[in-house]
Amino acid sequence: MTGTTSEPTPTGRLVPTPTGYDLILTRTYRAPVDDVWASVTEPERTARWFGPWRGEAAPGRTIEAQMAFEESAPWMPMRIEACEPPHRLAVTTEDEAGVWSLELLLAETDGTTELRLIHHLTSTEDLGSTGPGWEYYLDMLTAARMDGPRPDFDDYYPAQKAYFESLA
Repeated sequence: MTGTTSEPTPTGRLVPTPTGYDLILTRTYRAPVDDVWASVTEPERTARWFGPWRGEAAPGRTIEAQMAFEESAPWMPMRIEACEPPHRLAVTTEDEAGVWSLELLLAETDGTTELRLIHHLTSTEDLGSTGPGWEYYLDMLTAARMDGPRPDFDDYYPAQKAYFESLA
C-alpha cells in the first residue's frame, strides 16, 4: 500500500466494561459467513494473513499459532475458550506482552458478513501499539481474501498511535 494510497484510517473504538475495556475493530465482507469463518479458522487460510496454527482445536484445548508476519515469526500457545461455528471464536494467548483475551464475532446479513474483533483489555496502557497492530492484521485478512497486495505495517505504526492513545 505504500506509495499507492494514503495511510489507512483507523477504525477501532474503545468501550468501557465492568472488568476494563473492549477494543473493537470491524470489517465487512461481501461473502457468506461460512467463507469468512473459514478465513479465520482454517490453518491454510489463516497462514495467508496471520500465520498457520497446529494442534487439536476444540474448546478448552490449546493450539499453537504462528505470528508469521512478525520479525521472528514466533509460535505462541492459544487456548480456545469458545468455538461456535460460524459465529464466535474466543481465545486467550500469552506472550512477553502479557495475557490477551480475544474474541471474533461474525454475523451475516443479505450475503454480507460483518467480522468484529474484540480485544478484552484490563488497561489501556499499550493501546497506542495494540490498536495499530490489529488494524494491520485485519487489513491483512482483507488483502488475503481479495488476493490483493499486503499492507505495510509502517503505514499503521506509528501513524495510528496517537489515534488509539486518544481513545483512552
